[in-house]
Amino acid sequence: MATFRTLDDLGEVSGKVALVRVDLNLPMQDGRVSDDTRVRASAPTILELAAKGAKVLLLAHFGRPKGERVSTQSLSMVIGAVEAVLGKEVMFVPEVAGPVVEQTIGILRPGDIAILENTRFWKGEEKNDPEFARAIAANGDFYVNDAFSAAHRAHATTEGLARLLPAYAGRSMQAELEALDKALGNPEKPVAAVVGGAKVSSKLDVLKHLVTQVDHLIIGGGMANTFLAAKGVDVGKSLCEHDLAATANEILERADSAGCTVHLPYEVVVAKEFAANPPSLRTCNVHEVAGDEMILDVGPAAVEALADVLKTCRTLVWNGPLGAFETSPFDAATVALAKTAAALTREGSLISVAGGGDTVSALNHAGVAQDFTYISTAGGAFLEWMEGKELPGVAVLAA
Repeated sequence: MATFRTLDDLGEVSGKVALVRVDLNLPMQDGRVSDDTRVRASAPTILELAAKGAKVLLLAHFGRPKGERVSTQSLSMVIGAVEAVLGKEVMFVPEVAGPVVEQTIGILRPGDIAILENTRFWKGEEKNDPEFARAIAANGDFYVNDAFSAAHRAHATTEGLARLLPAYAGRSMQAELEALDKALGNPEKPVAAVVGGAKVSSKLDVLKHLVTQVDHLIIGGGMANTFLAAKGVDVGKSLCEHDLAATANEILERADSAGCTVHLPYEVVVAKEFAANPPSLRTCNVHEVAGDEMILDVGPAAVEALADVLKTCRTLVWNGPLGAFETSPFDAATVALAKTAAALTREGSLISVAGGGDTVSALNHAGVAQDFTYISTAGGAFLEWMEGKELPGVAVLAA
């Protein structure tokens, strides 16, 4: 990974205007923010700049208004949540550029914070329109990107601004990039990756890239069934993309050529219906799945073998659950392996980096999220990084 500029490279900023890209695309319930995790992630950057006397203007998107002003997607909706996290008053500005923003800057004192309106109210944002970016940049002295979750988008406020102003990674972005570099960029070997989820088709590029980067690839979830079927295993009524058998075999061959060991479940938990604790629940060898059964989790003996694999590794990247973890008891394998990874991390023998929505939920469910080295809340950006793609919002910050 290229070196990138951080807040440590900033000179004197007192009285200067910081344009700070953050992630305020927050979940809402009954008109109120239901989870402020993303605000808390960027709080250190915002408060550090304010403490140094910068006038901090926050840029963010909210929902998908497609270039139109939509009142329910105004960032005025999140002001209260942002103020609660920062412990400071925050001004709202109903524009992102032009005289209204210029006048606001004149009113702000060093250390004050304002949120500009939803950047996606303007079509120029998602088009990365140079004119739109220039209009925003005209009111700033420097740019900080603290929204890794939006870094896979080449938008005006994620990529365009960084070409027009001195650009830096915020503290959250910096932590993310350093963690990802430890995981796949420059990892301690051996490296293991856990990839789960329902469908192979959604993670084809991830799997193709990972087999060339890691020593052990553990495949779980519904996607494991597709690989098992490709190897001639009868997976019964299990979720399976039979049309991807050739692709699955191609990935297995690629792994073999790269010296990557692929781990598929040899023992599974099955049932005739997908429901909590069904009467037909049983554990069996993967070759004993009946035609009317579906594989819903990895069996305990197989999980124990996977735990032994992790004990031989120094680095772990995790994306996706091993089974249908939302429904008991099909969360057992995910919880057990996550606890092993957490224990190894606590001991200092494993660097563990995880990301993706289902993954974060699964690790929280297992009660081990705080024990992992780093957990990314970014969805699409984390997946594209796992695919080996260059992220526009990161590339532009290179020193």
